[in-house]
Amino acid sequence: MPRAGIVTVAGKPNVGKSTLLNRIVGQKLSITSPKPQSTRDRVVGIYTKDDSQMVILDTPGLLNPGYLLQQAMRSTALAALDEADVIVYLADATEGRPPSLVEAAELLSAPRAPVITVLNKSDAIPASRRDEAGAGEDVVHISALTGDGIPELMARIARHLPESPFLYPEDDISTQPVRFFVAELVRETVLEQLHDEVPYAVAVQVEEFREGRSPLYIRAVIYVERDSQKAIIIGSKGAQIRGIGEAARKKIESFLGDRVYLDLWVKVLANWRKNPSSLSRFGYQLATGKGK
Repeated sequence: MPRAGIVTVAGKPNVGKSTLLNRIVGQKLSITSPKPQSTRDRVVGIYTKDDSQMVILDTPGLLNPGYLLQQAMRSTALAALDEADVIVYLADATEGRPPSLVEAAELLSAPRAPVITVLNKSDAIPASRRDEAGAGEDVVHISALTGDGIPELMARIARHLPESPFLYPEDDISTQPVRFFVAELVRETVLEQLHDEVPYAVAVQVEEFREGRSPLYIRAVIYVERDSQKAIIIGSKGAQIRGIGEAARKKIESFLGDRVYLDLWVKVLANWRKNPSSLSRFGYQLATGKGK
């Protein structure tokens, strides 16, 4: 009987959850950045091999929310824990022995799904120190960056999956629309090219995706919260927005395997991160989850 189920990857910000998802599926689905909180919504990747299928959820980092967008991010992470058949609790091996998932996520009770504690960045510490960070049957040391330990992790996940027919066709790699990934690639480029508070105030929406022509025409809007942020993104004589557009276009072309004309606009939506209707407009949910 084949095995299939939902595998939720959870952990504190910047422990490598997105890098792990990309490593497993063999394609860049989740944006990566050294800046914390780059993942705002769950990203779905599908990995199918032999008689196992894993629907992998990359989730926002577990944090104490300071404003409504962060509350929505936490709700997304907690909901993904509730949905999971297997939980991969990712922690940074260089920071020593991690707290339990219940402590890290401040849950009111332990999740129903089995939890595999995975210590990432283990290549950055001597082998002699690995046991200090954690050892045992349910602890796996990996490097999402190099791929070390990934085969062992995949085997452990597969053993915990419920017996089930595959949930999706074998050649699917995600359940999310192309527009979602295009918007994320634009946002990732903003994270890379701008600093301080501006990247955190950015949301991106794809307003038009015109197929049936070459190059593909994509119009996307970068939303910010203040006029000063808009001015920074546009830059002197439009130099910054052109640089963002060129870099993002190359990423999108690589993702789609086709030529793209990327038409970028910048608009102000005041204080959208703290406004429920604006969050809903961008697809962020404020549903309550398990925990506080």
